[in-house]
Amino acid sequence: MFKEILFDTISLITILNPIAAAAIMLSLVKYSEIPQVARKTSMTVFIASLVTMFAGGYILKLFGINIPSIKAIGGVVLLIIALNMIQGKEVAPTNTTKEEHEAAENRDDVAIIPLAIPILFGPGVITTIIVLSEKSKTISEKIYLLCAIFLSSFIVFLTLRKADIISKFLGVNGLKIITRLMGLIIGAIAFLFLVGGVKALWINL
Repeated sequence: MFKEILFDTISLITILNPIAAAAIMLSLVKYSEIPQVARKTSMTVFIASLVTMFAGGYILKLFGINIPSIKAIGGVVLLIIALNMIQGKEVAPTNTTKEEHEAAENRDDVAIIPLAIPILFGPGVITTIIVLSEKSKTISEKIYLLCAIFLSSFIVFLTLRKADIISKFLGVNGLKIITRLMGLIIGAIAFLFLVGGVKALWINL
């Protein structure tokens, strides 16, 4: 049980990359707004994760898309994200563009858009949750995934809530090192998804 929850939590938190999101948040909100923004952002991530977990598979079936296909393309998406993170590029791990970042500076409330979606909860997270959900066949495994989603969302909250302290402690170089380490972990997860998806598709042929 512990091993399963730990694997799912690490998979989600590395792709969510809350440390990079925290750095962006500090450039968008005032210090007094951090607690409120952290709560609203983490809650949005949690709700979006639950919706994806319970409805994602049905939506795919509605369009006739099988899970091996999602695992394969998801592996490619995660691999691209991982490679960009390893190279220290900001755009991939945060799932946002320069235009979105500039637009966010003019918004009164940035907690939901763009912080929660798409900076934290992007295509990589959606793919990962769908794959993990389809892998969880029993009620116990579903509960493990729910625990992982809750823990991941809680870690997002803590990271955003203490964003100023983390930023000062790590500094620019520290953030880059952590981003690269997360990129390596995401890369390993990407290969698992990609190989598993391609293997399943090949067998089905």
